[in-house]
Amino acid sequence: MDLREQVETGEAHTGPLFMPIPVEVPRKKEQEKLSGLVKNVHRRLRRKYREVGDFDRIWREHCEDEQTLSQYALAMKNLADNHWTKNCEGEGRIEWCRSVCQEYFLDGGMKRMLEKDAKSAALSSGLTAAPVPPYSTIPSSISQLGKMRLLDVGSCFNPFLKFDEFLTVGIDIVPAVESVYKCDFLNLQLQQPLQLAGDAVETFLRHLHNPIDALPAQLFHVVVFSLLLSYFPSPYQRWICCKKAHELLELHGLLLIITPDSSHQNRHALMMRSWRVAVESLGFKRYKTSTPTRRRILPTCQCAPTSKTTSWRGALRSFQRRLTTLILGRVRAALCRASTSWRIPSCSRARFHRQLHLMPSSMFNYCAAK
Repeated sequence: MDLREQVETGEAHTGPLFMPIPVEVPRKKEQEKLSGLVKNVHRRLRRKYREVGDFDRIWREHCEDEQTLSQYALAMKNLADNHWTKNCEGEGRIEWCRSVCQEYFLDGGMKRMLEKDAKSAALSSGLTAAPVPPYSTIPSSISQLGKMRLLDVGSCFNPFLKFDEFLTVGIDIVPAVESVYKCDFLNLQLQQPLQLAGDAVETFLRHLHNPIDALPAQLFHVVVFSLLLSYFPSPYQRWICCKKAHELLELHGLLLIITPDSSHQNRHALMMRSWRVAVESLGFKRYKTSTPTRRRILPTCQCAPTSKTTSWRGALRSFQRRLTTLILGRVRAALCRASTSWRIPSCSRARFHRQLHLMPSSMFNYCAAK
């Protein structure tokens, strides 16, 4: 009998009353359970790194724990297939990466960026009207470029494989699907670049052996770090990943860094600017930044190589110098609003610079503090 009829007639309902459970409740509990498994793996790695400090030993032991890695891979695949895609409002991270690659390589994004850099270099050198060099080698269509060669590091289930415009190579320490190659990116050996035509390079990529222990340099148009850098407990490991990505990319290739961030867009603005400075110290240049749902994506393109080789200490010193200037500029602007006569003495600036050199790089240390 309907409950409303019981109220009207005054009859009492003596049987058990069943309330329907929303379908979203078990889905949410499952998502929380899977997310907890993933976060626990990250916390365990960071705790061991703080206690031991030997990231080589910690990473070696982690790679030998096949049970934990298998559970992690299955949890990530389940989250991506059944939760993140359905909960995403608008364009997801994979679709957004695809649109950025199409815009950059096929819709004139690379050409516009190179022309802008040429004009900026001309203005900084004192030339008022320097001619912009023609970029006739830039592909203007998918037929000229061929398939965009994409390396998905930490791929898990190879989400880019469904797009026809990509020739995707997905790698992971424990793949969740057969189309992903087993590879430890931290210990990946880099070989000399291939001196082959584009179709021969595609044939080479289609016949890679599993597992992958080595790859030629300058092999890919795009390298994707989707939720990868937050996995590593050590800043040095994150630096190794970015450095290897630079060597694996062709000139003017794209590195897409995706990191979890559910905060307001402007909350980590200074942190994102420090990320940009750190990545540029390795030889990249920021293309754009976007914040899809609960994610932050930093696409950077590879700049022209220089004759000076970048080392870990050299890149860190360069990053710290530029970050010092960035922070001082923000502090000066804030305090100048209160007092226009405020100035930083040169001795204070030097002392602040020395203190900052004792701090770790915020780009590579931010994820470890989360």
